[in-house]
Amino acid sequence: MNRRSFLALGAKAVVGLCLAQAGPAWAKIPSSLSTKPRTLSFYHTHTQERLDITYATAKDYDMDALAKINTYLRDFRTSEVHRIDPAVLDILWKIQQKMCCNSTYEIISGYRSPKTNQQLRQKSNGVAKRSLHMKGQAIDIRITGEKTKTVRDCAISLKSGGVGYYAKSNFVHIDTGRVRTW
Repeated sequence: MNRRSFLALGAKAVVGLCLAQAGPAWAKIPSSLSTKPRTLSFYHTHTQERLDITYATAKDYDMDALAKINTYLRDFRTSEVHRIDPAVLDILWKIQQKMCCNSTYEIISGYRSPKTNQQLRQKSNGVAKRSLHMKGQAIDIRITGEKTKTVRDCAISLKSGGVGYYAKSNFVHIDTGRVRTW
């Protein structure tokens, strides 16, 4: 290998490393990360409750932790608790891994009862009749210290479900439904 080939190879390696750590051209999450404990920090904007929790270790979910998350992400208007799809939590965890941040998720909405969803639909045309919030498959969030536009772009890059961007209200909707954006 001559000097020119060596330098070109070195430059490609440096660019590859930079792209792997830069947004929005995130690299794929290395499979080795799937063996790390998955921990999330939450702050609920309506109840002012906080929750720091490890919900999975290696590839196994912690059922007690999931039960605590179900209660935490309850319909805060009715106090109704519903099972939250663990895949929603995995999306949140993957976003943090891709963004290289461990900041707190600010929760705007987790589970919504059909009654709450109907009440919100009467106030706004932006609430879906068959919202995945009612199935525990959606969450509305921001990340402390991060631009919601950056969070949106990262979530879209995962191609793990629906991603809605509400710039005026400053939050991102994430769900485990079909891949789509709005």
